[in-house]
Amino acid sequence: MKNKFLSILCFLLTGFILYTLSNIDITYRAAIDDSSTVKTIYLTFDDGPSYKITNQILDILKEKEVKATFFLIGNKVEDRAEIVKRIYNEEHSIGLHSYTHKIKQIYKSEDTFIEEMKKTEDTVYSVIGVRPKIIRFPGGSTGHLDEDFHEKLHELGYKVYDWNARISDGYVPSKSPDVLYKEAIKTSQKWNTVFLLMHCSETDKNTVVALPKIIDYFKEKGYVFETINEDTPEYYFRYKKR
Repeated sequence: MKNKFLSILCFLLTGFILYTLSNIDITYRAAIDDSSTVKTIYLTFDDGPSYKITNQILDILKEKEVKATFFLIGNKVEDRAEIVKRIYNEEHSIGLHSYTHKIKQIYKSEDTFIEEMKKTEDTVYSVIGVRPKIIRFPGGSTGHLDEDFHEKLHELGYKVYDWNARISDGYVPSKSPDVLYKEAIKTSQKWNTVFLLMHCSETDKNTVVALPKIIDYFKEKGYVFETINEDTPEYYFRYKKR
């Protein structure tokens, strides 16, 4: 009973820490030029693929005629290969988001992080015959990325993409669609180039409901919808202190 209580407590504390990190005013080391008058948005979805939610999101993207980027968890890919193929065939971008999404395991060392990404890359390759090289750190790169590690990732061909706008579906999926919609607007206000963080795991049904309205908002504001690829300038949080 005690062990069960401690496990629940650790889970809640981890969620609280990640939620706090997602809400603080993070300083970015962005390679993009945000002074451009062209307004661009990258819709990004983490933690997939899931059977129902990811397919529903793909249906909406198809209906709205916009593309997005999906950062996938490797251990979900093989059993859901048809969804991964659909993402690829419908010309969305695929990125790497670790193999297990187990925070303690992933960040045990730089080598374990790289191993998780390589394993996910290999798994995606076995499904679509393409090796994704765009990555997103689970929970974001804050506290994990420094200049030396970044250079090591570059040597492996990887490019890092965090976010500058978000909805909190990854931490509180029960938030109403209206709240999620308002978060997307509020957190994106000061950016001409928006990297919007969303999720497509099994619990994100309210994201599905909010998504059409989110897309319509950015269309009305004149944003161009793009996917992240290897030519997209990197966008990442400030390096950790040594």
